[in-house]
Amino acid sequence: MTRTITTATLDVPDARLYYEVRGQGPLVALVGAPMDAVSFAPLADLLAADHMVLTTDPRGINRSRLDDPEQDSTPQLRADDLSRLLTHLDAGPATVLGSSGGAVTALALAQARPEQVHTVIAHEPPLLNLLPDREQLHAGTDDFIATYLAGDVIGAWAKFMKQANITLPEGALEMMFGGDRDPQHVQDERRWFAHEMIHTNRWLPDLDVMRSLPIRLMIGIGEDSAGELCDRTSRALANALGVEPTLFPGDHTGFADQPDRFFTRLRSVLSQ
Repeated sequence: MTRTITTATLDVPDARLYYEVRGQGPLVALVGAPMDAVSFAPLADLLAADHMVLTTDPRGINRSRLDDPEQDSTPQLRADDLSRLLTHLDAGPATVLGSSGGAVTALALAQARPEQVHTVIAHEPPLLNLLPDREQLHAGTDDFIATYLAGDVIGAWAKFMKQANITLPEGALEMMFGGDRDPQHVQDERRWFAHEMIHTNRWLPDLDVMRSLPIRLMIGIGEDSAGELCDRTSRALANALGVEPTLFPGDHTGFADQPDRFFTRLRSVLSQ
């Protein structure tokens, strides 16, 4: 069922944030980076049956425009944006589900403004600095970013998938990233490689602060992500915080690929 959606923009320092609100009830924010509001729409529609659901395009992505398109996107900036959106909605402390880079945003928000959240679910945050082979991983990241910026898009994605330990069917990369592509998708992809990825992957939460937060903090992992890089980073974070990971259906993008099953699990988690 498609719910009624209120769309608007909010002026924040150096940017205008596009956001959407569905439903009524306790506030849940669904946060990605670089994933935009479109990626969360099916899950948001399901949650909106009894929640107010906030989705947004992170700064510089899709409909959220920057004054300076070459500005880097850091977890701290994105967390401040989310804080301003939550203040604007004035709907009380929120549940925040962040996935991938959005999970890093959610963690940065919890660290900086814990009074604005009561539950944070960080789904597969790619925090490379928590891993013992982080220097090798940083070197690999630098390499595939350079490959992308040199114009070899397929080559860059091949290196990315190898480092992430994600196996795709033969020819999948060419189908996904070759030929004619949507110009907005290409623009967002380039921004992710050039201005967002390193700042997200190399951010490190203050673990002492995170352990002492007066909120419910959960680390989510896809059931099908076993052995992948973000499975490793998520388990490392859960171990550092002394919590058990919470499994969700699907893999790194289970919220988008299997929204019905993901919703069922999320509802169960939120009711506990």
